[in-house]
Amino acid sequence: MASLLIEVERCLQKRKIAASRFGREVARDPRFVFDLRRGREPRPRTAARVLAFIAAGSPEARS
Repeated sequence: MASLLIEVERCLQKRKIAASRFGREVARDPRFVFDLRRGREPRPRTAARVLAFIAAGSPEARS
């Protein structure tokens, strides 16, 4: 799932949001991104939710 981490990191940079905020909004886990960086493998359903969130964009990213 290294590609998931790459996509998450790009999203964090592009939207200029904290890793803990991203984790809280997407996975209801503020440690989510930190755990990904340490090798956590999310469940397929969680990974799909993360990618859908990234693809959809956020309200502040669309304005």
